[in-house]
Amino acid sequence: MDEMKDRLPSTQRYTPPSREGIAQAAGPDFMLSLARGLRVIESFEGIRDGRTIVELSRTTGLSRAAIRRILITLEILGYVGRTRQVYRLRTQVLRLGFSFLSSSSVVEAAQPVLERITEQIHESSSMSMLDGDQIVYVARCSASRVMAAGLSVGSRLPAYCTSMGRVLLAALGPSELDAYFENLKPKAFTKKTITSIPRLKKTILRVRREGFAVVDEELEAGLRSIAVPVATRSNRFVAAINVGTHTSRIGYEELIKRCLPVLQAGARELSAVLL
Repeated sequence: MDEMKDRLPSTQRYTPPSREGIAQAAGPDFMLSLARGLRVIESFEGIRDGRTIVELSRTTGLSRAAIRRILITLEILGYVGRTRQVYRLRTQVLRLGFSFLSSSSVVEAAQPVLERITEQIHESSSMSMLDGDQIVYVARCSASRVMAAGLSVGSRLPAYCTSMGRVLLAALGPSELDAYFENLKPKAFTKKTITSIPRLKKTILRVRREGFAVVDEELEAGLRSIAVPVATRSNRFVAAINVGTHTSRIGYEELIKRCLPVLQAGARELSAVLL
């Protein structure tokens, strides 16, 4: 019987509710000031030129006075730096991510597996986890050639148009998947990107039946990838691993024939060591 269909659905999260809603549900133990500080840190994502207090206030919905106090605190702790009125994240903030990476057994186990996959097929391999409506790269082994996507640990991509995202979405339970599609507003990255919700639903169901996903130039022209899910020994899907290549190097059918068995073997190896 189909592997993904038979296993229990993952506990992966869909798009989370607002922090105000979380605060109401959590009650008096919820620390709103900490939540606001984290929101400010998150609002720097994808911004290379830094942000002013006005811009951060507009993005987060917090008052300028609140933003100012949060930035002063983060600056004292070394998480942000300031040049005149422009604030930027400092490398200290990486410790937050490294704390997760160093404490996650699946990430620790994945690196040698990815290295063997890349060594066998001479293409870059990666592992990601689902975070809301995005996948987050948590481990990666790059081939000697440079991929056009320029991905690294910590990179985020939309789940609906990535191979790893689709196998993780296929592992969601019915209510989680329905909630995901209710909030989804897909956009076309290339002329091949699937943006129709009905087509995406059919695609996810096919991935669930087949146990793997191939994305062919939907995220970036010339980029083709294949992914499989990674489950624990208790049949809980926790991550996905993939191989990405350029269309000029590996054809669609060859990608499946050559790379799928190697990925499946890597996923089984990881599953054997994950509780």
